[in-house]
Amino acid sequence: MQDSTIAIYCFIDDLLQKLPKKPIDSRRKLTDAQVITIAITAARYFQGNQQNACAYMRDFFGFDIPDKSNFTKILHSLSDLIHALFYHLAEMIKNLNIESRYIIDSFPVAMCKNIRIPRAKIVKEKAYRGYNASKKEYFYGIKVHMICTENGIPVEFMFTQGSVHDNKGMQQMLINLPENSVLYADSAYLNKEIKEILAQKKHISLMAATKKNSIKKNTPEQAQEINHFRKRIETTFSSINAWFAKKIHAVTLKGFLLKVLFTIIALIVHMNIK
Repeated sequence: MQDSTIAIYCFIDDLLQKLPKKPIDSRRKLTDAQVITIAITAARYFQGNQQNACAYMRDFFGFDIPDKSNFTKILHSLSDLIHALFYHLAEMIKNLNIESRYIIDSFPVAMCKNIRIPRAKIVKEKAYRGYNASKKEYFYGIKVHMICTENGIPVEFMFTQGSVHDNKGMQQMLINLPENSVLYADSAYLNKEIKEILAQKKHISLMAATKKNSIKKNTPEQAQEINHFRKRIETTFSSINAWFAKKIHAVTLKGFLLKVLFTIIALIVHMNIK
């Protein structure tokens, strides 16, 4: 674990050298790389518990950790840098993905159990109540709409309210993939207009599974190809969910989304330095 933590720090520190940064408050005793490393370590090894990660980094690496409140403020102040870090990583991965095959899908992240919805404090809108088709149950939280490479490495994502349908979520995504890419999807992403827009303006081929009652169905070869490549994204979602705690502790929606984002980044880093 210590070797992995050092590798994560070196990896993040090297990447941050290539990104524009704001001047650091002279009173801060942690660098941006150290703060982000703590958050990634928390997501990877402590189920998102940043205080446990802080204690680990202090005991084994001598980090001068501020109190819980100040650490959270510092982390939130780096929100733009954290997003820039993800997209820089994503561009590197896209450039290395010679086959240019990608998969799009979504997975839910519950903020609380359904029985606790009336007492939820982070958000209260009905729009956050969605349906998880794979488990055939309702949940209260967000949806993560994600595009991965054929090897399961996330390269694009978007958070929406839990009730947002996959098709609508895809319409809101930028889908900034290289030209001549192939994007595999399940039948929830069937959309003739989006398919034409992606093909004409971005030269991206959307291959979505067809439904039983579809007028124009995929050929057996196309159906087999879609099913083959779509399996990998389910493994990615399983890995991300396995790193979540049973309940993601957060006081604000921004804090909740940051913890989810750090888990996604932790998976990318893990897959690149393992």
